[in-house]
Amino acid sequence: GITGLEDVLVDVRRLTRVTSVPALVDIDTGFGASIFNIERTVRDMEQAGAGAVHMEDQVLAKRCGHRPNKQVVPTEEMVARLKAATGARKDMVIMARTDALAVEGLDAAVARAKAYVEEGGADCIFAEAVTDLEQYKKFAEAIPNTPLLANLTEFGSTPLWHLDELSNVGISMVLYPLSAFRAQSRAAETVFKGILADGTNKEVEKTMHHRMQTYEVI
Repeated sequence: GITGLEDVLVDVRRLTRVTSVPALVDIDTGFGASIFNIERTVRDMEQAGAGAVHMEDQVLAKRCGHRPNKQVVPTEEMVARLKAATGARKDMVIMARTDALAVEGLDAAVARAKAYVEEGGADCIFAEAVTDLEQYKKFAEAIPNTPLLANLTEFGSTPLWHLDELSNVGISMVLYPLSAFRAQSRAAETVFKGILADGTNKEVEKTMHHRMQTYEVI
């Protein structure tokens, strides 16, 4: 299916009702083709309690950042997106994600990041699909004092570096977007395969939290 703005807002509200920890929310390309869509998205996200959003420079029909054949919009178009976002927010942090590294190369991606901060008003930069630690250093040198995020999604283009390695090249935030989900899906597969094979959940019970452990976790 397709996830739209309202679907994400429902999840954001669920999170912000139960925790005061600021949520960084992925808004893809802004949920719409015009600056008016982006402005609405940012206002709705802030009203829902999001602490920050990240918006990317891919075309509207975007792809996963670690998949081939991505396309990015011109720098000027992304700058306009960011101006719409920063103009619509009150206090929320606006993070700009660039997917240009895999499409246009390092120098172009760094130049984009610089424009996104200096012209678009982005507070932070998310450089997607980085393949070498030295690439992060190039971003950090081009936009000093701008927080940089590294996305360490498993099975992607980016190696799973240690936090110390990332800190040494200027990274201040690290995203593990699907780590828990992937572990949960594997655990669920194991449980249901066990039930189908054994006709009971008795054998797989030992792989689960007991009742009080579940309450403590949630």
